[in-house]
Amino acid sequence: MQKFLFLFLLTPFLGSAQRYTVANAHSHNDYEQAVPFRWAYGEAFGSIEADVYLIHDTLFTAHDTPELARHRTLEEWYIKPLDSCVAAHGGYPYADTSRMLQMLIEPKTDGVPIIAALLKILAHYPRLTANPHLRWTITGNRPDPSTFATYPSFIWFDGEFDKTYTPDALARVALFSDDFRNYSLWLGRIALPAADRARLKAAVDRAHALGKPVRFWDAPDSPAAWKQLMELGADWINTDHIKALSAYLAATAGPAR
Repeated sequence: MQKFLFLFLLTPFLGSAQRYTVANAHSHNDYEQAVPFRWAYGEAFGSIEADVYLIHDTLFTAHDTPELARHRTLEEWYIKPLDSCVAAHGGYPYADTSRMLQMLIEPKTDGVPIIAALLKILAHYPRLTANPHLRWTITGNRPDPSTFATYPSFIWFDGEFDKTYTPDALARVALFSDDFRNYSLWLGRIALPAADRARLKAAVDRAHALGKPVRFWDAPDSPAAWKQLMELGADWINTDHIKALSAYLAATAGPAR
């Protein structure tokens, strides 16, 4: 039932005529924002990212080791606030009960012990695990795909285009992500070259053929680039500029696909 609901709620991302909204917005490296979690959540983003390190049984959010000095724990900065929001909305991530929220967790070291630590924390937050409108997706240092199905059903994984997945493993892939620079060095200042557009579109089409949404990271982060990504059919719009992307989507409603 949970898998069916997940796929049902993903339908707007996959070739529908609906327009882009903040439900398609992904807060990249959200912990580097002036107000982590709260800014992206306040704009009703559909996906929020936190990179994590495991230090002495505690998960800290940081992009690299010097940032660990900020002592931001995943539990205090993300899990507890999210749990409070879900409680306030009667078990849903947002007041709009049709909306989903993805928490994209990137282990910066070996993913297996980090996922184990995450599961240990989430065991204390049943509202966040027995919740078909919320998904925890592991990116970065993922375990081997052959183990995906051994994890609890609320744990999903970020797919990689250079891997071949068995049906069981693919069933646990929430989306496919890739580095924009693997397809184009475009900086958003001129027209996207036709050859680059074709490569990007082929990747989008490949993910969609598998029934999965797609995200490109390290893409230019500007209105011109957001427009190009939407025209290509990329389902998640990756940004470090939460307020600007939210305003852009509100003003334009995005092009219909």
